[in-house]
Amino acid sequence: MKISRILHAGYVFESGATQILFDPVFENPFSRNCHAFPDARFDLAQVRQLRPDAVFISHLHDDHCSMESLNLLDRATPIYLYCVFDELFAMIRALGFADVQALAVDAPVAIGAFEVIPRRALDADVDSMFQIRAEGLNVLNVVDAWMDPATLAQLQPYAPWDVVLWPFQTMREVDVIAPSRAARGPVALPEEWPQQLQALAPRYVVPSSCQFQQEPWSWYNRAMFPITYQRFAQAVGEWLPSAQVVRMNPSVSVLLTADSLTAAAPLPWVLPVGDQDSDFQYDENIVPPATADIARHFAPLTAEQAALALDFCRTGLIERYEEMELPDDSYFATPCLWQLSVYDHAGGVEQFRYRVHGDSIALAGDEEAPTWTTEIPLAKLYAGLALGESLTSMYMRIAGAPEDADIVDDPLIRCLFNNAVGAYQAAQLRRLGITV
Repeated sequence: MKISRILHAGYVFESGATQILFDPVFENPFSRNCHAFPDARFDLAQVRQLRPDAVFISHLHDDHCSMESLNLLDRATPIYLYCVFDELFAMIRALGFADVQALAVDAPVAIGAFEVIPRRALDADVDSMFQIRAEGLNVLNVVDAWMDPATLAQLQPYAPWDVVLWPFQTMREVDVIAPSRAARGPVALPEEWPQQLQALAPRYVVPSSCQFQQEPWSWYNRAMFPITYQRFAQAVGEWLPSAQVVRMNPSVSVLLTADSLTAAAPLPWVLPVGDQDSDFQYDENIVPPATADIARHFAPLTAEQAALALDFCRTGLIERYEEMELPDDSYFATPCLWQLSVYDHAGGVEQFRYRVHGDSIALAGDEEAPTWTTEIPLAKLYAGLALGESLTSMYMRIAGAPEDADIVDDPLIRCLFNNAVGAYQAAQLRRLGITV
């Protein structure tokens, strides 16, 4: 069995004449500002010549299910997607793929020499994992999911696994959105990892997923990624002394047999750039820059784009908020004053204050001090509205909120992302001139 790394959670599996792609992304950056780490480029002409026997997509997130990447593939390719939302299947069919099928947990799919079995992840409404079997070999692709305890018990009898592709990076998404709440000091590896990996007892462990960083100037690069390849390899060496940790950078291929794992010819259409053994650099004492300074990194919007974003602050946000149902335990169930600060490309700020109580919201004056404050670059607010940008790349910051409040209760987060299924993919289709 030949296993090759594309990027992030993307892999090519080959056995005999059968070739399968998992979560293929042929873009750098992808998801708007996820830059390959280590750096890589793609020969898209060669990508267009690929004729895989199937594509398997683990879940709907845009770093796994990209319409612009799928658009490069032959339309006769069968697409297998794990997703509970019909919208994503419709979008892939709108690209022209005729054979688009839903994956079901524990239901095997036979593709040539391979048997692929989707397995339940901890968040079963979003994620899935893959058990991949061929030639008597057994590989577990955890993708970037968290392991469900019942699934671990189900998979343990297959031990020892030949290879486990393990999501080794624990991203600190909430900590960069609300840095004042972030815990200082080193970040511990998840306490359940040793027991989980020991139960699987793999011969080889590949640190997988999170093969990216943000823009080169971004403070996120030293705040969001706390686990280094080196630290992960050291930990696995302590937990599993007989296992080997194998780092697979973009394009790297290995040949797996019952007896060994050896280097194989790399993918010719993935082009490594620069140092491929670079590692993450986490700074536990980093001080985040002001949102005004972050906003200066982005190009100015057109007058039309700026108007769309600012009009949303004046009217659209209010309409969306009042259409939603507030959770009973929301901080905003009691009256409060919320301030939204929007920063343009020159660092200038326009502030909006809202009186919020339950499901009602209205613009307010500046006579009182706000009890909750949110900041965002204008360019990123526009991107969230028109381009489907995800929360983790928007540089939104909760600059002030009560300690006992849930950060995702923020009104802007709720207005942008409640029920926003497939927003990024829909924006991709619009750029491709396709409507669904």
